[in-house]
Amino acid sequence: MNQKVCMLLCYLPFLDSRIFECEAKSLLNHGFDVTIIAPRKGGLLFHVDGKPFSKQFRDKVFYYQGIKVVTYDSEKRSVNYLSDPLYQLGLKENADFYHAHELNSFTYGKEIKCALRQQNNKKVKLIYDSRQIIPDPFSLKINAETKQRWMRTLQDNLKKVDYIVTVSESIKSWYLSIDPLLSIEVVYNAPSLTPNIKKKNGSNHSLVVAHEGNISKETFEKIKAITDFYNEDNNIHFKIIGGPRYGETLSIPKHLQSRIELFGWINYHDLPKAMEDVDIGLIDLDPSYSLNNAFTMPAKLFSYLNNGIPVIGNKCSDLEKFIRTYYCGMVINKRNPSYLDYIDAIQYLHQYTNEWQIMSKNARNVMQETYSWSHMEKRLLAVYQSLVGNRQPYFLL
Repeated sequence: MNQKVCMLLCYLPFLDSRIFECEAKSLLNHGFDVTIIAPRKGGLLFHVDGKPFSKQFRDKVFYYQGIKVVTYDSEKRSVNYLSDPLYQLGLKENADFYHAHELNSFTYGKEIKCALRQQNNKKVKLIYDSRQIIPDPFSLKINAETKQRWMRTLQDNLKKVDYIVTVSESIKSWYLSIDPLLSIEVVYNAPSLTPNIKKKNGSNHSLVVAHEGNISKETFEKIKAITDFYNEDNNIHFKIIGGPRYGETLSIPKHLQSRIELFGWINYHDLPKAMEDVDIGLIDLDPSYSLNNAFTMPAKLFSYLNNGIPVIGNKCSDLEKFIRTYYCGMVINKRNPSYLDYIDAIQYLHQYTNEWQIMSKNARNVMQETYSWSHMEKRLLAVYQSLVGNRQPYFLL
């Protein structure tokens, strides 16, 4: 009988690329039965941008691409975990592994693990997939009392965790500073390697710059200012892939509407095609009041590299080290660069095409050799294999 994995979600969409496209599919393809327990809002499941599915996925339990999806109404959540639908449904699955993706779902996973041990003497394994530090000690949006409460919750949960999976070396180090005996692995938010990429020379008169994923108001203002700096004769074109979430809008001035293109949120597998003509990938994350921004290795980084696109980023510790180590882009030596700083970097890459070509080649090579999902998958599967114990492994690395 195959080992069973149950992924627990409190807020995230079940089609989140890390959860569904990468981890769940990899586990399924290597002999695990995979269930995702996911929330509905207003009776509907929702896409990665928060947009509800009005016609799809209406059944409470269904299979999608071989993965079982069990749903519940988020409005029925309870402060008492015993009556909470996520806890009840998770317990009913009676899985061998519980893989939680948020601090709240981590708490339910801990309670399910304890309950199954008491009720059935079953030794299930608990994995916490932490793509962020919660609570973020630098955040000004969370008051001190809430931070202290969340930290106590995290420390209590860590007593029962079997493995932590996270997304950067600095976040790994942060956890180890809490408990140096924790088992923890870094699995970057990297896509599968694009089989073929369109060859670019970096010397086009019209330069295409992309921003992928969520976008802050501050970053969008910089993009407008960068685009506005160039006149029609020295053109720059911006592609915003992702951007505003459901119910939000971005207002583009009329004179820039032909040069800032809003792609919206597209299918995970369509990302490489959307980036075929992109010359530079932009990353703008202010780490001044966010330890997560300082430590993050965002998915957009690996999307750019996957397509051989050099990156321009600001001074965030892990991001800066990566770009400088592999020479796959430029780092502006400021935590919060102005639009003029980004213009200087863009103009440099546009002028020195030989440097651009070296960075482009390095970007593609580093994904091919080390960081694409085929490499990250091995790390994830090694975590599960280490927890299977003496059972016959389901996969070979």
